[in-house]
Amino acid sequence: MSLFDDMAKGAMGALGGDKGGGLAGVASQLLTQEGGLQGLVQKFEQAGMGDMIKGWISTGPNPAISADQLQKVLGSDTVTKLAASAGINPQDLLQQVSQHLPGIIDKLTPNGAAPSGNALQDGLSGVLGGLFGGKS
Repeated sequence: MSLFDDMAKGAMGALGGDKGGGLAGVASQLLTQEGGLQGLVQKFEQAGMGDMIKGWISTGPNPAISADQLQKVLGSDTVTKLAASAGINPQDLLQQVSQHLPGIIDKLTPNGAAPSGNALQDGLSGVLGGLFGGKS
C-alpha cells in the first residue's frame, strides 16, 4: 500500500469509510451512477471545469478542487442526498470529497485514460477497498 493509500485510509476511516459506508459509499455512488466516470466528466464539463477532472485522469499533477467548486459540479440536490447517505452534513461531505476525489480518479486512471466497461467497476472496487479498509 502506498503512502497515499495509508493517509486516505486513515482519514476516511475516521469518517466511517472503513465500515463500507460513509465516504466510501459516496465515492462509489459518484462513480457508478449517472453514467459512471464519463457521466462525472460530463458534469464537470457542464460546470466549466472539464480541464480539472481531465487533469485527474491524465498522468500529470492533480489540480485541487474546492468544496464550492464541487458543489457547483454536483448541485445541491445531489450533495444533500450524498450527505444523507454518508450520515454527515453537506458542507463536511463537500470538504472531504473535494480532498479525496482527485486521488480516487487518479488511481482509477493510472495510464491517463478512463477504463471502460467492467474495468471501471473492478478498478473502483480495488481502489475503494484499498482506501477505505477493504483488502487490497
